[in-house]
Order: sequence, then structure tokens, then C-alpha cells
Amino acid sequence: MDMQEFTLGVMIAVFEEMFGRTLFWTMTGVAAAITAAWIFVLIRDRHVSWRKFLLAQLSMPVGAVAAVWFVLARTGSGLRHMGGPIDWLVMLGVAAAGAVGLALLVYVVQSLIWRPRASAPQRAPTAPGKETRTQVLTGA
Repeated sequence: MDMQEFTLGVMIAVFEEMFGRTLFWTMTGVAAAITAAWIFVLIRDRHVSWRKFLLAQLSMPVGAVAAVWFVLARTGSGLRHMGGPIDWLVMLGVAAAGAVGLALLVYVVQSLIWRPRASAPQRAPTAPGKETRTQVLTGA
């Protein structure tokens, strides 16, 4: 394979070389499963819970640091080995992927543990002339 071309096949080969074939495809499968679970939760709940989203965002720095640490530990490299700008851009990409990945995971876990609250039950209509005081005052 010619490394002068920047194709998906080249990128997959590079990542397989960096992490090993088994680990790379395991990470890819886990990422796909988390993404599918997030889509499932959005379809099931029919909206984004901004409270859960905020809590998920608070986990993003942890995900960014963990992803960079994992890559540096797995590749046997360190920040002192970082050479050119492309190395720093790759690490920023790894940090961004880790941050987003952990945020999605936290959102999914919250949504699977705490289901959305059901809306308040509807009251049965009252007979004409039998309105409650609240209904009379609010015009309901």
C-alpha cells in the first residue's frame, strides 16, 4: 500500500499498526455500539434532555485526558516524542474523540438508568356546572 495516498484504507492500516488489529476493531465496535445506543435513546425519548446533556458535558475533560493517556501508553510514546504540528493535531483529534465519546456514553447511561418522566395525567372532564374553583379562576 502506498503511504503517499491519504485514503480510508491507509488510515485503517495505520491504526491497526498502532493499536493492533484486535484492539482497533474492538474500539471501533465499542464506539459504534455507544453511537447506536445514543441514537436509540434519542428516538425513544423523542428529545434531548438538556440536564443529562449538561452532566455529560462535565465528563468531557476526563474523556479527553483518558483518550490521550491511552494512546500515549498504548503506543509507548510520550509528549516529549511529539515532533511536528501534525503530531499535536492528531493528539487534539484524539482528545476531541475521547471527550465526545465519554459524553455520549454518560448521556446514554443516564438515559437508560433514569427514564424520562411521564407527563402529568390528564384530569377527567367535569360535568357542566360542576367546575372546580381552580377551573373557574383559570378559565380552564
